[in-house]
Amino acid sequence: MFKAYMAAVILLLSAVQAQAQDRFWVQVEAHPTLSEATERARVYARRFDDVEGYYLGRGFYGIVLGPYSENLARQELDRLLRDRQVPSDSYLQNGRRFEQQFWPIGGGSAVPPEAEAEPTVELSALPQTPLTAPFETLREARASEAALSRDEREELQKALQWAGFYDAAIDGAFGRGTRRAMEAWQIAYAQEPTGVLTARQREQLLLQYNAVLVDVDMQLVRDDTAGIQMQVPTAVVAFSEYQPPFAKFEGQSSLPTAQVLFISQPGDAGRLSGLYEVLQVLDLMPPEGPRRLRGNSFFIEGVDEDRHSFATASLQDGEIKGFVLVWPARDDRRRNRILDVMQASFERLDGTLDPNLVPPSEDQAIDLVSGLAVRQPKLSRSGFYVTGEGIVVTTLEAIAGCSRMTIDRDTNVEAVVKDEELGVAILRPVTPLAPVDFARFQSDIPRLQDPVAVAGYPFNGVLTAPTLAFGTLEDIRDLQGDDRFKRLSVITQTTTAGGPVLDASGAVLGMLLPRTGNAGQALPEDVQFSLDAGLIAGLLDAQGIVTAQTSTAPAISSVALSRKAADIAVLVSCW
Repeated sequence: MFKAYMAAVILLLSAVQAQAQDRFWVQVEAHPTLSEATERARVYARRFDDVEGYYLGRGFYGIVLGPYSENLARQELDRLLRDRQVPSDSYLQNGRRFEQQFWPIGGGSAVPPEAEAEPTVELSALPQTPLTAPFETLREARASEAALSRDEREELQKALQWAGFYDAAIDGAFGRGTRRAMEAWQIAYAQEPTGVLTARQREQLLLQYNAVLVDVDMQLVRDDTAGIQMQVPTAVVAFSEYQPPFAKFEGQSSLPTAQVLFISQPGDAGRLSGLYEVLQVLDLMPPEGPRRLRGNSFFIEGVDEDRHSFATASLQDGEIKGFVLVWPARDDRRRNRILDVMQASFERLDGTLDPNLVPPSEDQAIDLVSGLAVRQPKLSRSGFYVTGEGIVVTTLEAIAGCSRMTIDRDTNVEAVVKDEELGVAILRPVTPLAPVDFARFQSDIPRLQDPVAVAGYPFNGVLTAPTLAFGTLEDIRDLQGDDRFKRLSVITQTTTAGGPVLDASGAVLGMLLPRTGNAGQALPEDVQFSLDAGLIAGLLDAQGIVTAQTSTAPAISSVALSRKAADIAVLVSCW
């Protein structure tokens, strides 16, 4: 009879796990006791129709909503978090950790039809994580609390803070703020609100606090190749490869956006500063967030709609070591707990990653750093400085639909003028900027067939300096006779639009316009148009921006012209 029962249990578990591989749930809570998890599942069942509960192993019981397809589960999680219907640390669960089902009592929707006839698992058969601390009176609780060390008292404050009950300093001093937090926790868990946690309540609180670590299977990982030892969420990430200076741990199917990098390389203060700059342009590090390089260490934090990333490294005895944690956005309670443990457990071992550990391969690309993608703008165009304060003129299409705009990739700018009729945008640096040089607008009428050069970034900023495309001035009007525009014969790339059109002396004749055709006609490749310099100067003057003018001057060498272009042309990026 017992063998038949166990066989039925195994069949049931296998069926549930097989189906779980193709389905996703929203996990909302996990508890260390069956009774507590069952009560919380009962509460959720009053609000939702798809509540299920599973034993997760290691003494924890999870409450989930679902199942859904992966896409629908992500949409449902976003909706529930947005409407604040579930805790802020709720996340997607693929069901691989599900063992016995305890809610609904007697089985639920996750059990496939063919298994419905099998015996259900009795609640009494589920393993429990018993609380071992004794029950205490208030006097006994005060006495046992007084015996706690400072570290133990601070850990309790951290647990209360993580649970959302405490928001003051972590100082180990149990003042009124801590007492109110303890009382609030007791009320939330149907305990007598004394403001003093008993030993048993402290144990329960810390079990809750550490449930996150159990859920992600925090394990001490020792990497002798990188010379680093640290706790890592091994249920979420797994080692994938070495790409010096990184040892990479990629996200698994349960949380594919998660990532951990060990940073390890020989170096000095200069290399540490270079690493600080490189990490900020990687796609895994959102541009918004606090960051600081000070002395021999740095930290970088980046947050956007999808990710919350953190990086830190320090220089000691000629070795640069640190780590990066990339975690899904809007999962701060789990992320903060995991990050705290990673930082506390980080240990430097002997040695660093050999820069030549991995030989070059055909997968190398200029938009990859050690196999990691560099953050790319959604659109790039060219522009040019028009004042010594860094004011930039570019084409209007360069800033359409941008959440952020930069020049030369790292200087944030804002639009002060958008002229729809002329197709011009005037940009101003957010922080003070002093360019090497700026445009001098040609005030004389140029001659037809005079040579011209267009400066810009034709390959989306792949090259670090602007290039020149040479051609001739074909007409001082466009094909419809509009004298606001000049017709050029020059071949350029799409991203050169917005760049300055220079005459042989380096004076600016106008701004290259995007190729839009002519009344729906496909024009020859070399037919381009520029906006007249006088109109640009007038637009700037109307904003109180003083421009420099020049008259016809002798031609300069091609080397000098290239230098001039490099000083005034900029890459404009839309993010």
